[in-house]
Amino acid sequence: MPSKHKSSATVIHVDDAVGKVLAHDITEIRPGQFKGPAFKKGRVIREDDLEHLKRLGKEHLYVLDLSPGEVHEDEAARQLAEALCGPGTHFDTPPAEGKISLKASHEGLLKVNVDALIAFNLVPDVTCSSRHTNTLVREGDIVAATRAIPLIIEEGLLNRAVQVAREAGGIVSVLKTAPLDTGLVITGNEVFTGRIEDKFAPILRKKVSEFGCPLREPRFVPDDRGRIAQAIRDFIDSGVELVIVAGGMSVDPDDVSRLGIADAGASDTVYGSPVLPGAMFLYGRIGDVPVLGVPACVLYYRATVLDLVLPRVLAGERISRSDLAALAHGGLCMNCPTCRYPVCPFGK
Repeated sequence: MPSKHKSSATVIHVDDAVGKVLAHDITEIRPGQFKGPAFKKGRVIREDDLEHLKRLGKEHLYVLDLSPGEVHEDEAARQLAEALCGPGTHFDTPPAEGKISLKASHEGLLKVNVDALIAFNLVPDVTCSSRHTNTLVREGDIVAATRAIPLIIEEGLLNRAVQVAREAGGIVSVLKTAPLDTGLVITGNEVFTGRIEDKFAPILRKKVSEFGCPLREPRFVPDDRGRIAQAIRDFIDSGVELVIVAGGMSVDPDDVSRLGIADAGASDTVYGSPVLPGAMFLYGRIGDVPVLGVPACVLYYRATVLDLVLPRVLAGERISRSDLAALAHGGLCMNCPTCRYPVCPFGK
């Protein structure tokens, strides 16, 4: 339930407002021309303001009259924003009408502590909304916004909300993505023998280059688990920081890529994801080097499980089975005639 204040801003008739301090912003809307504050909180009302206020439909005004234990909406918004901001986020504009926006301090991967965000919004009289977690953002992008709902908020409620955010270490943060030197192993007898032209390399080169990742010359190997394992180890021995194995991830007898990845020494391996397209995806690690097994769906769909996982890998995350399982909610591609990813529900 909303809080009940012991006192609030004092309501006075506009004709009695000259010399009084306005307790809140007053918004003016001129369709197609202007929307913003015509009068800012803290303004001392003058005689020549009265007609303008009446044109805005204001017959009565709030003037600030705080009792002990009460906080004005703008001060509350500032405290909320400070608590909500985790690493890689900031706010750089003063609150307006009790609202303030949080921005990305640098390009990277937005992380939202969803459980803490829900707990924050269970506190009465405050609110915070955010973009989806694991969204790629640019420097300066608005990633969340918070506000105090009433003009005057009880200090106890404000402190509860601030505590939730602080205990979470900030509810929104942005991780920097780091370009990784990438090795690409392309499997398949038909490609290795030249019977068909490889299609994986151009697509995967484009995807990793969007993150600034240099891609080594691809290694083409037949459907032989030993040779697949050797190609992976050769890349790691040469210093690559990420290995992508493309093809051979299905369940046919010749699809032995995942076995070759295991033979190369992969651990923490998770095969299969609840994302369509991308069910045959594999994630593992050899030492500190992530290994991604990419199924053939990347050849046919613009957005797949790879687009959801790759940014997280480049942000330094280790992907667990529970991480992949969580992608089930929102992991169904709508297969739209014109793909608009990432401006769509996929992966969100």
